[in-house]
Amino acid sequence: QVQLVESGGGLVQAGGSLRLTCVASGSRSSVSNMAWYRQAPGKKRELVAAITTLGSANYADSVKGRFTISRDNAKTTVHLQMSALKPEDTGVYYCAADSLVGRPFEWDYWGQGTQVTVSS
Repeated sequence: QVQLVESGGGLVQAGGSLRLTCVASGSRSSVSNMAWYRQAPGKKRELVAAITTLGSANYADSVKGRFTISRDNAKTTVHLQMSALKPEDTGVYYCAADSLVGRPFEWDYWGQGTQVTVSS
């Protein structure tokens, strides 16, 4: 089993920056691709960014050029550097990971989420 724990959320003014971190523990060797999702109040959870084991990343159009996803060499910690934040970036940010033995990008593991609030 894999546990994901997010940190780094908080309250920031529009235009500011935050860096989110997600650490995997447990059966870390089974972790493959990782991603960040977010859910705003009253809205569905949406993909923000994802990164493969080889470091290939993709982003939602709404965050391209402002957010950067990265992972460490051990491939069990993923970061989300968020810059030029907007009020519409507000939401709970969740870390997700899939398993080497599962289907790619069908997330097997989820963190509890960290709140990001951007004030105008």
